[in-house]
Amino acid sequence: MIKLVDIAASRARMVIAFIILSLLAGGFAYVGLPKEGEPDIEIPVLFVSVPFPGISAEDSETLLVKPMESELVDLDGLKTMTATAAEGYAGVALEFEFGWDKTKIMADVRDAMSNAEAQFPDGADQYSINEINFSEFPIIIVNLTGDVPERMLLQVAKDLQDRIEGIDAVLDAALTGERAEMLEVIIDPLRLEAYNVTAGELINVVNNNNLLIAAGEVDSPQGAFSVKIPSSFDNALDVYGLPVKTNGDRVVTLGDLADIRLTFEDRESVARFDGVNTVALQVVKRRGFNLIDTSALVREAVAAEQATWPDDLKAAIQVGTSNDQSRNVASMVSQLEGSVLTAIALVMIVVLAALGTRPALLVGFSIPTSFLLCFALLAVMGITISNIVMFGLILAVGMLVDGAIVVVEYADKRIREGVGPMHAYVEAAKRMFWPIVSSTATTLCAFLPMLFWPGVPGQFMGMLPVTLIFVLSASLIVALIYLPVLGGVTGRMSRTFGRASDGLRQIAPWWLRAALVLPAIMMIFTGAMMTLNPAYLSGQAVQTDGFIASLPGMILFFLGAVAVSITVGSIRIQRQAKRIKAGYRRSPFGWVIHTITGNPVMPLVSIGAIIFIVISVFGYFGENNNGVEFFVESEPEQAIVYVQARGNLSLPEKDALVMLAEQMAIDTPGVQTVFAFAGAGGLNQNTAGASGPGDAIGQLQIELIPWEDRPAYARDHPDEISLAELDGDIVMANLQAKLDTIPGIRTETLNLSMGPGAAKPLHLRLTGNDWEQLLAATGAARTLFEDTPGLIVIEDSRPLPGIDWEINVDVEKAGRYGADVATVGGMVQLITRGIMLGSYTPDGGDEEIDIRVRLPEQDRVLSTLDSLRVRTQAGLVPLSNFITRTPVPKLAQINRIDQERYFDVKADVDSDLVKLTDPDSGDFRVTTAAAAEADQSVQDQIADGTLLQAVVNPNERIAVLTQWLETPGNLPAGIGFEWTGDAQEQEESQEFLVSAFAGALALMFIILLAQFNSFYNSVLVLLAVVLSTTGVLIGMLVMDQAFSIIMTGTGIVALAGIVVNNNIVLIDTYQEYEKYMPRTEAITRTAEDRIRPVLLTTITTMAGLAPMMFGLSLDFINGGYSIDSPTALWWKQLATAVVFGLGIATVLTLVFTPSMLALRVWVTTYARWGGQALAKLSLGRGSRAAQDWALERDAKRVRAPEILWGEDPFTAPDPAVVPETSLKAAE
Repeated sequence: MIKLVDIAASRARMVIAFIILSLLAGGFAYVGLPKEGEPDIEIPVLFVSVPFPGISAEDSETLLVKPMESELVDLDGLKTMTATAAEGYAGVALEFEFGWDKTKIMADVRDAMSNAEAQFPDGADQYSINEINFSEFPIIIVNLTGDVPERMLLQVAKDLQDRIEGIDAVLDAALTGERAEMLEVIIDPLRLEAYNVTAGELINVVNNNNLLIAAGEVDSPQGAFSVKIPSSFDNALDVYGLPVKTNGDRVVTLGDLADIRLTFEDRESVARFDGVNTVALQVVKRRGFNLIDTSALVREAVAAEQATWPDDLKAAIQVGTSNDQSRNVASMVSQLEGSVLTAIALVMIVVLAALGTRPALLVGFSIPTSFLLCFALLAVMGITISNIVMFGLILAVGMLVDGAIVVVEYADKRIREGVGPMHAYVEAAKRMFWPIVSSTATTLCAFLPMLFWPGVPGQFMGMLPVTLIFVLSASLIVALIYLPVLGGVTGRMSRTFGRASDGLRQIAPWWLRAALVLPAIMMIFTGAMMTLNPAYLSGQAVQTDGFIASLPGMILFFLGAVAVSITVGSIRIQRQAKRIKAGYRRSPFGWVIHTITGNPVMPLVSIGAIIFIVISVFGYFGENNNGVEFFVESEPEQAIVYVQARGNLSLPEKDALVMLAEQMAIDTPGVQTVFAFAGAGGLNQNTAGASGPGDAIGQLQIELIPWEDRPAYARDHPDEISLAELDGDIVMANLQAKLDTIPGIRTETLNLSMGPGAAKPLHLRLTGNDWEQLLAATGAARTLFEDTPGLIVIEDSRPLPGIDWEINVDVEKAGRYGADVATVGGMVQLITRGIMLGSYTPDGGDEEIDIRVRLPEQDRVLSTLDSLRVRTQAGLVPLSNFITRTPVPKLAQINRIDQERYFDVKADVDSDLVKLTDPDSGDFRVTTAAAAEADQSVQDQIADGTLLQAVVNPNERIAVLTQWLETPGNLPAGIGFEWTGDAQEQEESQEFLVSAFAGALALMFIILLAQFNSFYNSVLVLLAVVLSTTGVLIGMLVMDQAFSIIMTGTGIVALAGIVVNNNIVLIDTYQEYEKYMPRTEAITRTAEDRIRPVLLTTITTMAGLAPMMFGLSLDFINGGYSIDSPTALWWKQLATAVVFGLGIATVLTLVFTPSMLALRVWVTTYARWGGQALAKLSLGRGSRAAQDWALERDAKRVRAPEILWGEDPFTAPDPAVVPETSLKAAE
């Protein structure tokens, strides 16, 4: 393997060609890769839905859900099956394990549904199978508003829909807020009586003509022919002429009995945008296309469509866009690019200060080269650039330069000793080959198990280890192959630059040479900016679109680097050579290490002190931590407000209540747009699996003022709101305070912040088959939640209060009159949604519309049933003779999981609460943190240990509730429970991260054992992980952060692979030194020689992540900076974990590792001395061993030992003379 370095050095031109190709391929890949906000996650969930108009929830469960469950339960890889039986609908959600074969499973589901469909009753619609994907949420909403007829607005929207869906990158542009058209046949009751037609006769005619008859084939000697009986309607006249009854010679048609008109279906929801009725298009892009470019294409398509409108239409209809995700993604990419450039700049500054210009440029070269190689690999794998990928690059900035720093630092030392540049870099790469490979492999081992992270969090964070594996693998190639060649070539170039510096030094004074450094640095900066933004000099912000556009910036950057090298070399102050003092002198750090390792007591003291520090930190953190959270809480920029009310409310009543909340939201400063939906419907938003409350009568989908636009808005509206008050949490809190004043309703807010978290962290699911026991258990659990301090926004999924009308048919009486249940059902349909007569496609249309027969609106009430009659032999008989109407409790939905019924109880946890516990009695109380801090007696009790304080968080509340649930007798027999939702995901992620941590340590141990061939040294390297965890806890305390399962846990696992690198370098050097010097001296020399690369690699990693830890993001393209943006808040905890963990672990390692090495030396020394003493006692003074020890003692007493070689020539012994040997044993 090491021969690769020699091969690369001998073929320098080939390697340089590869470097150029790598840079070009990576550059083109980055420009062409799609940019996403969140990773494109394919969730292994299928939804099977079966519409059945008019079916009740109980019948839906019995006739639809149970047949589906029995057929679908045996599917391979099925994890969970959740079913819903509702009025007019049945659905089954199938969740599979990640890694599923979607094509095969879809085929299996269709086969199973074909079997289940055969068991469905007549009237069920065709089932549909839908899948869920994070990329299939709208990227932009196009809304149309205006005071025009509904049909015109809908037609304009459909034309715009066709144009937008014609874009290749657009998957769908679904309409929302529209109503489907239908041909309505309004029956006139007076005409029915006039023509002596009963409702039953009319229903029979409608049903008999609403048939699709497969008549079969006629097989004759002349051939086989299919026979068709068309029953469809081609136009409205066909409906008008449908015969109903013959009255003598006259045929009574449907047109004689009814008014037929083209209209819209009954409104089920009302949609408004900023208070105006609207129709909106939800644009969804295809997978693999750039979100930012797709959004721009949609805007262009909207503008092009508007250009074709007449002036009157342009004035009447307003078109706008909202919820544009491209803005979020562009802002995120810009901030993360700024963070990457900031990290690179800080790393370059550190390396420049420590190593000088040329080594710094070489180390700096490794950063973009590794990045571009990573982009090329991402393009090959078809992976889009998301926020996870970008942060992976930031996390890798400090790590990927570790190998380059070690090689450059060693080569620089060899060059100062007089070795040529090419030989020095080749020697450095060969000497550090295995340490670099080993350290990179151990780092990769930490991230490798994260590839198998289960569930949605694993899919969400999965691109982080992939990116780091690609980047670190690329950095290995750069450090061991590219850098030796470039170091040798640039070494020769540096001589040219040196001569140019000497020439400049001769012709210009020092002050002029110093003044030329700043323009040279500005050339580098301007070149870098022009590479990213070709229009940088003009003051415009334009993203680069290819290599050609960025080429001028690259050339300017290269010229600036040359100018910096020459000017900095010319101002270097050359001091006169000092007298050389022979001999080895320890550095101050060397004296510190020598003091620790030079005697047998100090290693024990140092190790004991570090162990005390670790235990103290763990203990203090356990008492003063800020709790545990699943995912990072970030500031919302979008939110959904659910408006809740109970009772049998009509749509106008619901709309009136929603309108009150809508107006308050519009009037709240900081709110940019408001979509209001009363009744059913709403925008398809990524709620991370969270659903709205069951008693929601409508919702407000709110978009706040974008984070980057808030400073300008605050400046333009100084009297309205300040910049601090534009914080998303504050705006939503102000809105909630207003909404709480509306009587008769409740509201619940769901913040659409980024990440895989669910809505409410406490999600209890109770399961069982006994309906009454399940209701009682759910009521008891709801009471428990309400009595538990700290829980807010409590809800459950029990049936909502309300009534349904149940029509009971006395079958015996109905039979006497010649009536049946089907006749009654048809008459009920006449007064509800109507009887489906058929469908047809109107002229010029491309969609079929339904034909429905029903009574006029004023007659569509239950009392109309009393006036409807059935024709019998005895005459017309009212329906009231054999039907009764009874109000019953409303049961709109039945939920099932794994073939059992269930109810959910959900709640959120109030923030800023603490739990104060008496350790003696166990009594506790919950109060606010502010109140606890203000109460001096409480603080005194906490200080003296008579009162324990703990943060109230979801995990702590779940533990309290679980204790009650597990107590025998609190839940009825046969009722089970489980914590699901956020708690379930958190538990799975926590278990995985612990397993991944252990697996990473095991893999690293194997690699270290192969390198060092020593169990002691391998275990010693891994002990740095414990020290890094101590640093993580200190960082959380200093930064006042909670422990995030995903972010902080990922940081600890990542640290396991990072912190061991320092120990690998130290122990590898120690094993080399101990071969030719005393072991205690080898320990000291190792610490002295390796402190610079160890500190450099640590500081560069910390410097790369420090801006993210403080939430700082610099805008290199447009200028300015931002602090704690929503994107930056995401990564603060992970960055804090790595920065503090690595920094503190490095400081402790520089003392702990030498101490542990010295401890082994002194233990083995004392063991040897003890063995010698025992040998003396057992063998006696006359033994050979005793004589050797005496000789060694006497030799040590000689103050100036000299070895005198005699000049007598060597005389070989005579082989013929055999010396006599006395055989004492035989004597």
